Amino acid sequence: MRDRRGAEKDRETRLESFSSSCSLVAVVLFAFAFVFQNFFIPSSSMASTLLVGDHVLVDHETLAPPARWAPFMHYRDVRRGDVIVFYKPVEDVPSEHTILVKRVIGIPGDRIHLKDGVVYLNGAAQSEPTAAKTTFATYQPYVDDFPSVSPATAFGVTAEWAEALPSCVNHGELVVPADKYFVMGDNRDNSLDSRFWGFVPRANILGRPLFVYWSIDVPESNAEHVPASDQFRSLAAEAVHFVDKTRWTRTFHKVQ
Repeated sequence: MRDRRGAEKDRETRLESFSSSCSLVAVVLFAFAFVFQNFFIPSSSMASTLLVGDHVLVDHETLAPPARWAPFMHYRDVRRGDVIVFYKPVEDVPSEHTILVKRVIGIPGDRIHLKDGVVYLNGAAQSEPTAAKTTFATYQPYVDDFPSVSPATAFGVTAEWAEALPSCVNHGELVVPADKYFVMGDNRDNSLDSRFWGFVPRANILGRPLFVYWSIDVPESNAEHVPASDQFRSLAAEAVHFVDKTRWTRTFHKVQ
């Protein structure tokens, strides 16, 4: 009698264990399907915060509008200094959605200008320890003295932004409008950012990168958006050189 009861108890224990495992798998799958997303860094525009070849895990939910069905999720507004992943406001190819990663410099209502590469926010110079410093050799008038220099002098500025920019400037400072954000790459002299195509609408923000889960030493792409065919070739090369080119020291590197 005791043996039969013991067998039934063992079976119930195994079923409970299996049920718990299934629940854990379901939670993990939910998290990766709706909360997190993989993002690959193809360019050096965010160096040295993010390197070419970094694979980061992006949190979709923290910066998303609050959802009634998930009151347990943590939500907050976009802050200055946040590194964000977003849809590029002006698409080079209308049928494609280019996804970029940059740092938020200005939020709605902020006044911004650059002088000799130094960012001035609401009249105060910013120290920005994560940003590359402008030198005599890297100085570019439009980029480093923005927005005092005409966009007509710079290569890469979109026609839409060149036309809209003057209306956003007040007393030599760019004023960030409601529900929009001014973003820049940390590698300031090698970043096509808000100086070239304007503000990022709130609706375009996808999330924020949390940490680097894998990093591999690969060549930089000429564009910040990598076509699907190039991504496939890149994945094949990464698989071949996984051991010898992986940057093991960057594993679980926090993005901040």
